[in-house]
Amino acid sequence: MRATGPQLIFEMTASQRLHYSRTDAELHAPLTKPEVRSIFYGLTLAMFLSALNQTIVATALPTIGREFGDLDNLSWVIISYLLSSTVVAPLYGKLSDIHGRRSMMLVSIGLFMAGSAASAAARDMTTLILARTLQGIGGGGIVPLTQTVIADMVSPRERGRYQAYIGAAWVSAGTLGPAFGGIIAEHLHWSLIFWLNVPLGLVAALLTHRAMKRLPRHDRAHQLDIMGAALLVAASTLLLIALTSGGTRVPWLSPTILILVASSLALTIILVWWLRHTPEPFLPVNVMRNPIMRAGTAATSWTLGAVIGLTVFMPLYFQIVHDLSVSEAGFALIPITVMTTPGSMLSGRSMMYLRHYKYCSIIGASIAILSLFTLVLWPAMPLYGVMIVLILTGFGAGTVYPVATVAIQNAVPAQHVGTATGTMNFFRALASTLAVAIMGAILLGHLGATLQRGGVGIEVLTQAAGGAFNLAGVFRWVFAAADVFLALALAGILLLEERPLRGPASAPVPAQAPAAPAE
Repeated sequence: MRATGPQLIFEMTASQRLHYSRTDAELHAPLTKPEVRSIFYGLTLAMFLSALNQTIVATALPTIGREFGDLDNLSWVIISYLLSSTVVAPLYGKLSDIHGRRSMMLVSIGLFMAGSAASAAARDMTTLILARTLQGIGGGGIVPLTQTVIADMVSPRERGRYQAYIGAAWVSAGTLGPAFGGIIAEHLHWSLIFWLNVPLGLVAALLTHRAMKRLPRHDRAHQLDIMGAALLVAASTLLLIALTSGGTRVPWLSPTILILVASSLALTIILVWWLRHTPEPFLPVNVMRNPIMRAGTAATSWTLGAVIGLTVFMPLYFQIVHDLSVSEAGFALIPITVMTTPGSMLSGRSMMYLRHYKYCSIIGASIAILSLFTLVLWPAMPLYGVMIVLILTGFGAGTVYPVATVAIQNAVPAQHVGTATGTMNFFRALASTLAVAIMGAILLGHLGATLQRGGVGIEVLTQAAGGAFNLAGVFRWVFAAADVFLALALAGILLLEERPLRGPASAPVPAQAPAAPAE
């Protein structure tokens, strides 16, 4: 008896072993450059669609609300996608470790397209919210699976470059989404926003499914931890509902929020106990105990939380403090979203050549912290100064993502890469929601007014604060909160252990280690 490939082979003849080893070697030979490009193009398109659907719907919400005659539940069109995509990220990571990346990527894209078609065909708000939930269940697997597939295709030292390209697609979608959504809702019909996902999703699946058959697999006998997954989904869902509803739909200290938070905490305690005592937990304890996993997840989560929080509240700052229109405020937000791309590319490429590869992200995070601190000191600075601050902040934040992601994937066993990546993305989404909730609570506490779609207008907010200049002082504390998040991210990078990255940049790394000779 000996272990070969994904299964245990018992009592095989010499000819059978030779046939199996040849087939296995052909299947797991290193991918050619055209195959890598084909997979990567499909992954990039899938990532673009996932990111686009987080922003493209926002500008079409008023049109959708008027057509359905329901403005009260508009926020749940966004929240439903956020909740479902967040809680399923670790599920896809674990399932891909069991059933393979290709199968789960096709399932993810298929559910995403089905949810998109159901959203386009919706005839009332309830149906649309349920369809967006299905869309999120599919879209929530695209991001962690993409990062995991890149980890399977290329060596850790080369991986940062590809992560940077994926980041560029994400930023492009975030920048173009609101504009596309507004144009489609104004000149065509809002349902076209969702119908576009169907043909583009098919193209993404066709680009990846054939070449991904030859991705290396790390299959072994698994038991899917249904109880652990259910506890995680329940605990995170209750917490996310509390974070997205507090201060907008109900007060933060209301019994509803307190019950949600207490229930989430109780389920989390039960989940921790379960993970420590079940034979094969949904989230492997050895992965969660890995110091690189903890430090890298903290770094990328707090960085993304700061950037997302600024992206949400900077348009309001531009409109009130600098008297920009809605469209002008959108254009003014471009620097922080676009400049993360060159920062990610620089950091990703530096990992190919530098032994101390986290120096780039340390310098970048420090630049972001110092730049944003100038807005804390001078929140009413001229517009050109704000643009410079956003450029430096976006560039510095971008340097953190590739280093943290690749370091995590490099530090865990190959069979746990999918689980680790999914877990990292889960905490990233959770940190983003928490950052937005904290910044919103700061504004709410100073203004005494609800910040939500269909809520108070800018004139009321300005009057409540005593004028635009005083409101700039209120935003000082929003910027301070974002700066604290970036400082926490820098602390995570400083604590991140620099383990040597496997594989030289100039030589392909075998997809699978050669099997031991037969006895």
